[in-house]
Amino acid sequence: MTTPMTKAEKSAGLQLGAGDRVGIIAGSGRLPANVAESLVQAGHKPFVIRVAGEVDSGLAGYDGDTLAIEQFGSLLPLLKRQRITHVVLAGGISRRPLLRAIRPTFHLLRLLPRVAAALARGDDGLLRILVDTIEDNGIKVVGAHEIVPELLAIEGRMGAHAPRKEDWADLDAGLEAARAIGALDVGQAAVAIGGRAIALEGIEGTDLLLERVRELRDNGRIAGRKRGVLVKCAKPNQELRADLPTIGPATIDAAHAAGLVGIGVEAGRSLVMDYGEMVARADRLGLFVVGLGEGTRR
Repeated sequence: MTTPMTKAEKSAGLQLGAGDRVGIIAGSGRLPANVAESLVQAGHKPFVIRVAGEVDSGLAGYDGDTLAIEQFGSLLPLLKRQRITHVVLAGGISRRPLLRAIRPTFHLLRLLPRVAAALARGDDGLLRILVDTIEDNGIKVVGAHEIVPELLAIEGRMGAHAPRKEDWADLDAGLEAARAIGALDVGQAAVAIGGRAIALEGIEGTDLLLERVRELRDNGRIAGRKRGVLVKCAKPNQELRADLPTIGPATIDAAHAAGLVGIGVEAGRSLVMDYGEMVARADRLGLFVVGLGEGTRR
């Protein structure tokens, strides 16, 4: 298992040279905007490649282009034309490419056997193909946490509230379940109540997982079961430069609506969006948030 970054590594971040240019392949959520803002503050203007149908607000005004997910065969020529030296994969992608809609290019035809095999393996296989292909062409792929290291979840309690003794049984059960589905490249999150996992994240993502738990409560399927937690962790063989587990203020709202009392995330291998707002919202709603690490109390 990859170890979390040290404090020194987190504070150092990625060192870019004057001639370096960073391309952001931007999906949904706040992460692409956080990465872009951090680069601008460091004196580097990013080139933003928006994945069509995925990008949220916050990226207006940046140089860039838009590509459908089926147009990834055009990605490398675009990166080379723009003289991109580093690429960051940031944000969520809600769907996988449709093979029948992919536009063939010279670069893509060479990759099709690997792409077809990756589609059969799952999302992490696709990410690895994308990362390897970019780096095979002399462009370095870096993680969002290397650009904005302060987004990495810290170990221990975040906010005013702490887990009760009984909550640790849920945190342990949720972590075990999340790691198990991660090993199958299914998802990164689980909800546990009463010391056992009752819902697992699939391709629908965390928001719909929590919506499903809320509906189970409303329909009486888990009536009488109090408390409960959401746990998110990286997959055992996670490509750490892409698709790290992420929480933020919206996760707090959704967990509260689902009747949960807390969230556990893997420290050093998960991202926290809008940390101050997330903590304030958790404090106000009475939820705990804890970064889980080797030294965290179980």
